Amino acid sequence: MIPNVLTIAGTDPSGGAGVQADLKAFSAHGAYGMSVITALVAQTTTGVAEVHEVPPEFVRTQLDTLLDDVRVDAVKIGMLGGAGVIRAVVEVLDRYAPPVVVLDPVMVAKSGDRLLAPDAVGVLREELLPRVDLITPNLPEAADLLGEPELGAVAGMADQAARLAGLGAKQVLLKGGHLADESSVDLFLGDGGTRELSGDRVRTRNDHGTGCTLSAAIAALRPQRADWFTAVREAKEYLTSALRAADRLDVGRGHGPVHHFHRWW
Repeated sequence: MIPNVLTIAGTDPSGGAGVQADLKAFSAHGAYGMSVITALVAQTTTGVAEVHEVPPEFVRTQLDTLLDDVRVDAVKIGMLGGAGVIRAVVEVLDRYAPPVVVLDPVMVAKSGDRLLAPDAVGVLREELLPRVDLITPNLPEAADLLGEPELGAVAGMADQAARLAGLGAKQVLLKGGHLADESSVDLFLGDGGTRELSGDRVRTRNDHGTGCTLSAAIAALRPQRADWFTAVREAKEYLTSALRAADRLDVGRGHGPVHHFHRWW
């Protein structure tokens, strides 16, 4: 069966992050991609110029219209922007109960521009996080969700992942890409306990959209794999390869995209 996978996220005209990156990652993993737009974002590889939030009512209408017609095997949630959109998504998740929900808690762009309103962090933490199957924060996002300082070393990641799980997330993938270590260490907390995933740190400036791409790949893989850890491990391997191939692309003057289709061209 070819899975139908939905992304609920904002746009990126440069194609490296957001809905555009999610759809590429879905396709790269043999899934049929669909999208519901939460925000129109004027951004490039160098930064975010402006964000136009989609009204919560229209986000809800997009979701209801789609889910009334199409079987959805997995959902990936990215940029939501504000509390109203978060609550609209929560309402729809409760009503339709999709079998797989992956949340990438997008809060700040790589350029440093904020993509989640500060007053919406608590709503995401208290209302959305308990309804998802996997949350994939990086270390700054984890610190924001927990209201504590950002970790600067691998030590402490297991405790932080456990505290995130304590907020209601069924599984946690805590990403250590912001650390300065030679290897890129992520920590997966699930039914099998806590497991470390270590990969080579790829030295490239073309790393725009890595969080979007990883979470989208997991969402596409989970309906096709026997368990969460297998899907997470394969998605991380895919992202590492996409980073290695990123310098073959020439997109923009800032942080360029990873190469989503490196296996084919």
